[in-house]
Amino acid sequence: MIKISVIIPTYNRLERLILVFEALRCQTLSPHEFEVIVVSDGSCDGTDDYLHSLQVPYPFTPIFQPNQGVAVARNQGLAQAKGEVVLFLDDDVIPADHLVAEHLLSHESSNGDLVIIGSMITPEDFEMSPWVRWEQDQLAKQYQDMLGGVWETTARQFYTGNTSLSRMRLLESGGFDPEITRAEDVELAYRLNDLGLRFIFNPQAVGYHYAERSFESWATIAYTYGRNDVIFTQHKKQTWLLPAILKEYNNRNPLTRGITRLCLGKPLLSSAAKWGLKMSMEIGDILKMSGLTHISCSGIFNLQHYQGIADELGGRKSFFDALSQVKSRENINYSPTLPLDGN
Repeated sequence: MIKISVIIPTYNRLERLILVFEALRCQTLSPHEFEVIVVSDGSCDGTDDYLHSLQVPYPFTPIFQPNQGVAVARNQGLAQAKGEVVLFLDDDVIPADHLVAEHLLSHESSNGDLVIIGSMITPEDFEMSPWVRWEQDQLAKQYQDMLGGVWETTARQFYTGNTSLSRMRLLESGGFDPEITRAEDVELAYRLNDLGLRFIFNPQAVGYHYAERSFESWATIAYTYGRNDVIFTQHKKQTWLLPAILKEYNNRNPLTRGITRLCLGKPLLSSAAKWGLKMSMEIGDILKMSGLTHISCSGIFNLQHYQGIADELGGRKSFFDALSQVKSRENINYSPTLPLDGN
């Protein structure tokens, strides 16, 4: 009997996808208890041929679609899923042999509606770019803070690289919004939270994250997160979100706040600051000065993020007007998202 459905969207990552399937062959859970659904989102690197020829010991469904984005791909997989629980994995997250079993155990051992968040660990055998390594370091810090009770696990830590929940509750929520191309997982999590689901971190559900991203893509993601934070607040009924983020701004380190005040809405200054921070990041990486690399990455990411917020609000003045309005709202206390955790 299929108890849990593993859904993996993929796009042109055949080399990594092969490793994912090798790891899924080694799961401790019986192959009769889980299925794997892979949605190729317009891949053109041989992925489709590989999926057509694949033979595995567990039920397997390949789905092929024109490139429409990860939200559509996950919804396609959800429509085919048979398990009571669905587990989302990214195509660059290699599951430890007990990952699927840990997710299922977490659901079976509780009577409540749960969203289980597994860990995405930095692999020791993989050299990351400094900006991706910084991102992974912030993720590791979040894990430590959740385990240490600094923050509760909330919708803001919902990343679909390694997470599971009830199939019926996911269908009830409406699934992923196909119009959102970045942070579509977090937007879904807010709706799941509104439905009363609880978010739990299971550090034993380990996946190894072989993340690769260009510097330009990484910086653009930060900017898009910012724009989406405003969109989610104004158009997706998450009225608490932007005030919480602007309150967090006041807790950023002086360098981040100073760069933001100096450069926000000023393209030439902003470009010069990002260039200088990128140079210091690369120097820090070469010289193994992790503190310099960390500060530089944090400065770039936060500047991009706040610029996205400002542009969606209407500009520099709108950003600082909104910031001044929330300074007195000291009762807001939400755990941080990844881009805000680097100070």
